[in-house]
Amino acid sequence: MDEEIREEIPEQSPEQSQEEIQEETPRVRRRGRTALLITTAAVLGLVGGTCAGYLIQADREPTKLPSLSQPVVAQAKGAGPEPLSAAQDRRVKTEGDLRKLLVKRPKGARDAEYVPGHEGWMGIADYAEEYTKPAGAFGDLVSAEFRRAAATGWTVGSTYSVEVRLIQYRQEEKLGASDAAEGARYWANTKSGTHVWAVPGTGDGMAYVHTRPDTKPGYLPMYAAEAHAWRGDIAMEIWIYDTKPISKAKIMDLAERQMERL
Repeated sequence: MDEEIREEIPEQSPEQSQEEIQEETPRVRRRGRTALLITTAAVLGLVGGTCAGYLIQADREPTKLPSLSQPVVAQAKGAGPEPLSAAQDRRVKTEGDLRKLLVKRPKGARDAEYVPGHEGWMGIADYAEEYTKPAGAFGDLVSAEFRRAAATGWTVGSTYSVEVRLIQYRQEEKLGASDAAEGARYWANTKSGTHVWAVPGTGDGMAYVHTRPDTKPGYLPMYAAEAHAWRGDIAMEIWIYDTKPISKAKIMDLAERQMERL
């Protein structure tokens, strides 16, 4: 029985089985040839179109250029315009001696015993020393494009004193004057017991009266008032100190008179 079954099933050689497997397995299409033909045709078409464009342009007559000559303009006669006055051109003031723009010392007042700087001028190092952290302030002033500063001060009686400063900035890339005034106003507002008023004619200029005195061991209590504003490239700083409370009228009057000089 087993022999009959073996006779009915034909034997297959290994070679025949491999050929049948190859015939049954589908062939994979090789990619890239068609895309290459399309790309080549596109390049040839572009080159051909460019050449045709050049040939067409070469057959055309050149376009005539307009004449370089222009009508002669008659020169104006008479004297030129007068230079702007200081009232019209503020640089006439600010480019000169900055110390001349400082508010004048009132009659009866004495020069302050100490004014930072030298002969009314404050360099960047002198001005940085007025901060609690001079090293950091120096770098900030360089970044803010500090140019120069003028300062004055006086005393009345034995306890009343005033300091006024005008700080000028180059303002080539930053608005140093307005930024300085904004920073000063921020710190003035951080003190408790402070009254605030706007300085007329200054936009955002402000005056501050601190009603709580600064007390230190061995010193009399010291009251303070300050004002901060700016105009153009100049920032204004004013401080008043006294052992008695300072009125609004004193700081406002001084701030207004100083801003009028700018």
